[in-house]
Amino acid sequence: MAVTAPSSPPTDESALQTFGYRQELHRSMGRYASFAAGFSFISVLTTVFQFFAFGYAFGGPAFFWTWPVVLAGQILVALCFAELAARYPISGSIYQWSTRLSTATFGWFAGWIMILGQIVVIAAAALALQMVLPAIWPGFQLVGGDPAPTTATGAANAAILGLILLALTTTVNVVDNRVLARINSIGVTAEIVGAILIVVLLLTHAEHGPGITFSTGGQGGAIGALLVGSFTAAYVLIGFDSAGELSEETRSPRLVAPRTILTALTAAGVLGGLILFAGLLAAPSLTDGRLASEGLSYVLTSSLGDWVGKLLLADVVLAITVATMAIQTAATRMLFSMARDGAMPLSGALSRVSPRTGMPAGPALVTGVGAAAILLLNFASPEAFLAIGTTCIVLLYLAYAMVTGPLLLQRLRGGWRGGAPGGFAEDGSRLFSMGRWGLPVNALAFCYGLAMMVNLAWPRTEVYAPITGHWFFQWFTLLFLAAVVALGALYRRLRRPAAGLARVGQIPVGNTGQA
Repeated sequence: MAVTAPSSPPTDESALQTFGYRQELHRSMGRYASFAAGFSFISVLTTVFQFFAFGYAFGGPAFFWTWPVVLAGQILVALCFAELAARYPISGSIYQWSTRLSTATFGWFAGWIMILGQIVVIAAAALALQMVLPAIWPGFQLVGGDPAPTTATGAANAAILGLILLALTTTVNVVDNRVLARINSIGVTAEIVGAILIVVLLLTHAEHGPGITFSTGGQGGAIGALLVGSFTAAYVLIGFDSAGELSEETRSPRLVAPRTILTALTAAGVLGGLILFAGLLAAPSLTDGRLASEGLSYVLTSSLGDWVGKLLLADVVLAITVATMAIQTAATRMLFSMARDGAMPLSGALSRVSPRTGMPAGPALVTGVGAAAILLLNFASPEAFLAIGTTCIVLLYLAYAMVTGPLLLQRLRGGWRGGAPGGFAEDGSRLFSMGRWGLPVNALAFCYGLAMMVNLAWPRTEVYAPITGHWFFQWFTLLFLAAVVALGALYRRLRRPAAGLARVGQIPVGNTGQA
């Protein structure tokens, strides 16, 4: 039977009511603001500058080729998310999608893992200031000593700068979502312009030919070095689901969110790859050790001159600030969504939205304090820097797999009706669908996610505890993940699922959410 568009298209607010929720967050974001949410979470200037030195230290110039491989894998995941965002335009995307594709319990764990992963990402992003600010002015090294984040003084200073940044981003996440969206859009525009300038200027100052990218020159054998070198791309290319996270604040989210999920990832992937490539070609030396310790900050100030290099680094500082703010925004919406279903401790306070600002202040404070607590690990040991960074990637990859896995199972069972062409948005436009390509794309996305999780979490001493060899940091990611699951299981055991969570779990699989 032919499917026709609704004769009386509902509004975004009434469409949300079909899922059992009322409009509380202010719906004021357009297409560019939605794109900015995903792009600023990825934030190539933040994460490439933060992890370039690490990737080069292990993979040598050839670590560049891990970038397109990871990008291709993440595009497969993003295609699955785009289908889901078109059919479930609700805050708390990973939690909501996983619940509707599987069970209330499984979806709860996906949301729980995602929230804690996002809080760790907030902390990791805030630490990125240490890679840039002391390179602009030595006075930003507030505790004195070596500014390298792998030293005791650098790690402590990174924590101090990160705490200052978290105070700022938490304040903005309480104020007003229109202010938040405006800052986000301005910051993303400045980041894109800055990234393009960096690529162009570095390419015009190239010291090497493209052939250097085929040389490993890192630590260990070629395969092992590249597996570790892929951490850079794996850490950068996450968070594209943020456009779906802000669906309840976006106009026409069924149409906007799927497109901005894909465009944010593609734009960040292309720009980030070009920055890596240009940085390698413009490096004054590939063998003096500075590229593996100081990263791209060293390339910019050495190749482009002190004044131009520091001006571009100032743009990177802006990108780091906006990225930390955007990641915290995504985490607050996830926490708000679960609390609204009565699925979290103190759900009443955490689900409260200010009618004036349209912001859930409780989740903003919780995520800010949680990220600040994680930053304190940096005072204990400089090895915490990489442990924090890798842990957040593994948690997010696991949460993503808890969506792509159930979606794949539904496809194999023939129960994914949402994947069939013919669905319509509120204005009569067709919803995004992969059609017959859905099954192979979904299968590859799930397998890729599992493989990367194993690679990232593998307890390599030379990676996670190169200075002290301490077992705690070597196994930190797996220990943290075990603690997350154990705490979640304990909470679930002590408290029965609330009525709201049970209701969510009963929504039919494949429901397109139309009135």
